[in-house]
Amino acid sequence: MEAPVTATVLGPIAQLGYVVDDVSVAMEYWIESLDVGPFFYLPSPPLNDLVYRGEPTGARIAVAITYSGDLQVELIQPLDDQASPYRDFRLAFGSGLHHIAHFTNEFDTAMAAYLARGRTPYYEGRGLTADQRFAYFDSPSHGGTVNEVVETSGFGGFFEHMRAQSASWDGTDPIRTIDI
Repeated sequence: MEAPVTATVLGPIAQLGYVVDDVSVAMEYWIESLDVGPFFYLPSPPLNDLVYRGEPTGARIAVAITYSGDLQVELIQPLDDQASPYRDFRLAFGSGLHHIAHFTNEFDTAMAAYLARGRTPYYEGRGLTADQRFAYFDSPSHGGTVNEVVETSGFGGFFEHMRAQSASWDGTDPIRTIDI
């Protein structure tokens, strides 16, 4: 049995990522039924250098992000039928919890911790900034939910701004569109 990647290396779970059929409907549910918001909606965030199961892909997604306390909630809607973990999750499981994520300013260290345990990423790329990296690792024994490592250095306080807005949210302006 492989040794677990310890919390001392990766820190606490920072995000729950859900694959959804319709991000607008999902945001409405979280806002109206769960009283969570506001959502920061990215209709088509920049994703670059994507590699899924060893092959380049140009898959696009819509993303909505909010916080509940210190926990980030991410809603992900695949926008096309190109190869991606989101498309394949939806085909296998429908909508639901796709991944848990750890945020790190030490991406290379976190990756080394996974690689040292024999884990290799199955989906990698660059996201919100030109330098921001992320990687997903399979968790086949856990009903489809996988692990993600997200590099947060260089965000310029983007996540902190969202967290602060959620902490002081009074129910107004529940969906805030961000075009990057």
